[in-house]
Amino acid sequence: NPHLEKMKEDILYHFALGTGTHDFPALFGDVKFVCVGGSPSRMKAFITYIAEELGLGGPGCDYPNICAGTDRYAMYKVGPVLSVSHGMGIPSISIMLHELIKLLYHAKCSNVTIIRIGTSGGIGLEPGSVVITRQSVDATFKPQFEQVILGKTVIRSTNLDEQLAKELMQCSKEISQFNTVIGNTMCTLDFYEGQGRLDGAICLYNEEEKLQYLKEAYDSGVRNIEMESSVFAAMCNLSGLKGK
Repeated sequence: NPHLEKMKEDILYHFALGTGTHDFPALFGDVKFVCVGGSPSRMKAFITYIAEELGLGGPGCDYPNICAGTDRYAMYKVGPVLSVSHGMGIPSISIMLHELIKLLYHAKCSNVTIIRIGTSGGIGLEPGSVVITRQSVDATFKPQFEQVILGKTVIRSTNLDEQLAKELMQCSKEISQFNTVIGNTMCTLDFYEGQGRLDGAICLYNEEEKLQYLKEAYDSGVRNIEMESSVFAAMCNLSGLKGK
């Protein structure tokens, strides 16, 4: 964003961070991996696990929330790994990603890999399986993210880094702990009707129609359903981040 260069101070409002109050290169300059997920508690549990895996922490260690000045998101850091919550749905993760990408820019980070981890609804898979997303598709199975900007519809690509998918798949083979597949992830705007559930407050379709839709999704290559991957992929592509 060329407008950033003209700003005396950039305030990352929803992180409670700002270039006038925080030394971004000192705080975040060594970040190489960013993992994001919906729940603040899960992202704290994740950074605790990563700290132990990297030998940078032990049982009983506490990791402070860098965004403690706000209740919108939570952020934790251990070594080169940043763990950030993003809430639920496209609007919530979109706001977080705008500020995260600016944080990495102000910190002068390079060669950063960002991975979204979280639960999702599987299609044709055993519970507990891991899906590595090849590309995010919308509810009509198109690999695109559609957004209205200044009254005009803008369509952006949602393909994700293919080499990173292969590397993650190789890791899964070495660990051999989870059934892991590479497939498309369908991103919906809603948890209930958007995902064909029958238990929402409103439902104007029957179970047969639901199952037919899920079959069409599976036949198109979709293996799981969630609510954030499309804007995640689009923003990674636009900002040059290697994402998955």
